[in-house]
Amino acid sequence: MKQISAIRALGALAQETRLDIFRLLVQHGPEGLAAGEIAARLRLPAPTLSFHLNQLRFAGLVTSHRRSRSIIYAANYQTMGDLLGYLTQNCCGGRPELCAPVLPAAACGPGQLLASKHKRRVSP
Repeated sequence: MKQISAIRALGALAQETRLDIFRLLVQHGPEGLAAGEIAARLRLPAPTLSFHLNQLRFAGLVTSHRRSRSIIYAANYQTMGDLLGYLTQNCCGGRPELCAPVLPAAACGPGQLLASKHKRRVSP
């Protein structure tokens, strides 16, 4: 990931409503949620939701596709992983075991996100 992409993603997430939307989408896995469902769960008016979803899409953090009459939004896990990788690249003063991902890739499947959320990695 390039620095400008990381800045764009971090900037998008540095706002309460967008962070709430992104976290909700991460919890729902690649199937995502319809825009109306996101609005209902977060109690957001449609114009507000649309604005924030566009900001997240511009940053590459969410994807969208049409399903019948609904627009479905989902977290872009590739960008999320790239951002985490960018933030931890060359870290930990030569002790890479400290920089291991908080969630192993296998934990990011649907149904695993909530269970894995509370696990903490303990250093050896």
